[in-house]
Amino acid sequence: MSRTLLRHLTATIAVALLVVEAAAPAAARSPGSSAPGGVRTVVRDAATGVPVPRACAALVPVDAAALAAVTLGEDQLGRYGGCADEQGVLVTGDVAPGKYRLLVRPYDTTTHGWQWVGRHGGTGDGERAQVVQVRGGAVTDAPTVRLDPPGTIVGVVTDAATGAPVNRALVMVVPYVPHPKYDDHGPTTDEDGRYTITGLGPYHWPVQFAAAGLATVWSGGVGGRQQARPVRVRAHQTATLNQALPAGVPLGGAVVVDELATYAQVIAFDAATGDLAGVADAGSGYALRLLPGQRVKLRCDCAYAPPVWHRDAAGFDAATAVRVRRAPVVVDFNLD
Repeated sequence: MSRTLLRHLTATIAVALLVVEAAAPAAARSPGSSAPGGVRTVVRDAATGVPVPRACAALVPVDAAALAAVTLGEDQLGRYGGCADEQGVLVTGDVAPGKYRLLVRPYDTTTHGWQWVGRHGGTGDGERAQVVQVRGGAVTDAPTVRLDPPGTIVGVVTDAATGAPVNRALVMVVPYVPHPKYDDHGPTTDEDGRYTITGLGPYHWPVQFAAAGLATVWSGGVGGRQQARPVRVRAHQTATLNQALPAGVPLGGAVVVDELATYAQVIAFDAATGDLAGVADAGSGYALRLLPGQRVKLRCDCAYAPPVWHRDAAGFDAATAVRVRRAPVVVDFNLD
């Protein structure tokens, strides 16, 4: 094995360990923190009460720093989860203590739809999901999961300035870091700007849209999930959600690095929630598009070394937030 390859492998492992460590809530990372815990629930059909097997749940952290521990090719779902057995019992172990929300994805999405788990049923808005407190050394009971029939969202994505359809735009109910090589993560728009999302529970869903050269927005054309205008999905019906993508304000800068990673990216996260706000490929520089009024924290995954946060901060919590106004914003990264 060459020294160069060995250095690359060592650095890659270091990045992976850093991301996994950052994914754990602060309570789990502090010295002397308690042992891992677990979550238990039962998945049932909402109408009949019959157990539903093989539905899988992601434990999505409430903590913004843990939510921001997402990397190339990943959905923003956290690091813990599990699937129900044939009796519909779902148990997830080895979970770092902290606060989580559950997003459940049924195995058969022609019968049941996705849902965030609420106290008495499903919701499409993660902010309305029940928060589950996982304690060290204990198994916490989450609310029973009651799955409803699925519905569909269709629509057209256009360029706000020209009205032209936007091809290959990402359409997401869970933000995703696109991989420059493996870009088959759906759904995406076709050459006419059309998209289809199937298998969603009959609730109000905020939807995120992202496309190269345009601002990433939530439904309603806003930069934050909490301000999004959700679309109402009904069981066995099709809802329409069209979205125009604005050009936004340029945010970019230089990237100085001894050896650029094969897939280098600069990622913007909402400074308050940790939600993905934009992703740009990086070379000698990078170029994001954001909306006026957004506050973001920036991370450069640009070298064969641990990621670098803006102003060389230790992590998301310590990173300097950048306020986007109407003039272009310059933030440089020096990784030398």
